[in-house]
Amino acid sequence: MKVFNKNRCVFPVIILMLATVTLTFTASGVYAQKKNEIIVSAASSLKNAFEKIGAIYEKQTGVRPNFNFAASGVLQQQIESGAPVDVFAGAASLQMDNIQKKGLLMDGTRKDFAGNSLVLITPVDSKLKINSFQDLTDAKVGRIAIGNPKTVPAGQYAQETLTTLKLWDKLQPRLIPAENVRQVLDYVSRDEVDAGLVYSSDTVIAQGKIRIVAEAPEGTVAAITYPIAVLKDSANHAAAIKFIEIVLSKDGKAILAEYGFIEPK
Repeated sequence: MKVFNKNRCVFPVIILMLATVTLTFTASGVYAQKKNEIIVSAASSLKNAFEKIGAIYEKQTGVRPNFNFAASGVLQQQIESGAPVDVFAGAASLQMDNIQKKGLLMDGTRKDFAGNSLVLITPVDSKLKINSFQDLTDAKVGRIAIGNPKTVPAGQYAQETLTTLKLWDKLQPRLIPAENVRQVLDYVSRDEVDAGLVYSSDTVIAQGKIRIVAEAPEGTVAAITYPIAVLKDSANHAAAIKFIEIVLSKDGKAILAEYGFIEPK
């Protein structure tokens, strides 16, 4: 296994977060000049699907979707801090609930549009015998990557699953927190950790680099639901609503399915 390089993983994350926030706030200046753009803040796991949906949206409307992908908790913090956002799509109900409680959503626009499942993955060429969650307790298993439960829904789901399986306390010393679920995927794909917990949809873009060894057992984690809504302070409510309509359309659902998402429960 390759040596886990903390410096290589941590510092780019800090730079990326700063760049994301900068991009988001810079976009507010663009908004004052261009009415043919909307800002869509979306969970990292939606990146590939939303970029493809965004291409359809722009072709149909002439409006460009300016995407801001990050952990749902980070996006929530940005929105609550006043970042200019038209559409928010999260990977869990919690962050959307918190934003809604503060009166920041446009009434009637919140919809659940996708579901997902949590899976345990290893590097494709791993020599370790990891075939279940219980196998993570083997002394030969070292680092296990999960999203940071403080801000990353996938990490919160991972903590819930491991706690239900009575593995959370045992595995604490081995857990490597990541800033979003795609970073977990990268750690595993690069063979920098022995295992990781990601969404089933994330594995679609890493075929040939990772192996799915187990799905979170039924009853160990709440249903994973993705909500989407328009922000009350959106500079273009009509364009933002149209984006959601395309996400919920036949074409939008087909793209989501292509990238491993399922119907919300």
